Amino acid sequence: MTERWKHRAADRTHTVQVVTTSLLLAFTVGGVFLTRAVAAKEPLVLWPGLVLSAVACAVLLRRRNHPLVVLLVTTACIMAEGFLGYLLTPLLMGPMLVAQYTVSLRPDRRTTWYSAVAAAAGIALTGFIATDSPHEWLIGLVNPAAWVLMVTSFGSYVRVRREYAVARAEHAAQEREEEARRRVIQERMRIARELHDVVAHHLALANAQAGTAAHLARTHPDQAIAMIEKLPEVTASALRELKATVGLLRQDTDSQELAPAPGLEQLPQLVETCASAGLGVSVTREGRPRPLPPGLDLTAFRIVQEALTNISKHAATPSARVRLDYTPHDLTLTITNEAGTRPAAAVDFSGHSRGYGLLGMRERALSAGGTFHAGPRPEGGFEVACTLPLPSSEESTS
Repeated sequence: MTERWKHRAADRTHTVQVVTTSLLLAFTVGGVFLTRAVAAKEPLVLWPGLVLSAVACAVLLRRRNHPLVVLLVTTACIMAEGFLGYLLTPLLMGPMLVAQYTVSLRPDRRTTWYSAVAAAAGIALTGFIATDSPHEWLIGLVNPAAWVLMVTSFGSYVRVRREYAVARAEHAAQEREEEARRRVIQERMRIARELHDVVAHHLALANAQAGTAAHLARTHPDQAIAMIEKLPEVTASALRELKATVGLLRQDTDSQELAPAPGLEQLPQLVETCASAGLGVSVTREGRPRPLPPGLDLTAFRIVQEALTNISKHAATPSARVRLDYTPHDLTLTITNEAGTRPAAAVDFSGHSRGYGLLGMRERALSAGGTFHAGPRPEGGFEVACTLPLPSSEESTS
């Protein structure tokens, strides 16, 4: 049930953002009323705090594209509320903490900590000015600054975990490529040795027949002619096997490394290849397609390719559907097989089975910062779905 809700949330990112922002606004407004309830002096006016809280929560909808600007605006709103006499509680500081967490997820560590120190200094200065008694400094100065630094540390930890997942996925991909290359070399050596024996046998037989025919040419010409007539068959067979061996060993693998990496543009060729193997694939696109970065394009293509490969291996009926759903922030890939699948290793979600297909797809999706789900469908069949975050227009053009 949890995976299914994650999948639904990934399909409705805008709705999820609006709902979470509304909940955060409710908590922030609760912080405003809490200050009014515990205020020792005359009651504070509510409307400035409500307006500033609404502005701080509204700008969070743009935190993905402009994280530093959103952090600056939310920090300014919280500082203004502090100067107005509101208590700087975690409820009231919620929008700023969310913005600081978003900044902490960016790869620029220097910017992360510079912004955290600046935000903590601004909040501490606000608490220092707004607090009358030194005994209240722990609540009005130290506690808010500590929340900012704690959220920054947590965001940095999450960023490091994601970077580690990316490095682990790249290392696993390199190991798989090296293992595949080593197996190809071993297979070619085995085929070469086997065909060498066959070709050597044919050549030795042809040499013996030619020598015997030359010896019998004067004494028994009829037998010599019969042997000479059989020589083309032996030599033709030897030439065919020799050509197959040389053609196999002379495959140019280096040129494949210089070719551009595959992407979703090669999806029609993949569908044709599957059709030649007996697997019917239908592809539908929703939303407005947009060009993807090479790494993300390769990740999307490999996930679709591996999912179709698993369907061709384990599906009872050779048919599959591929859906590409483009949204402003995400690309959702859904590969569905209508028929039931065998309860084999491919249905193990954890990746602890002997097959590495699902594990590889999951690692690729997580390394790109997305989500991954694979499992049987309630109405029957099997489904693989993943959501990959798309870069903003500014990042894609830079």
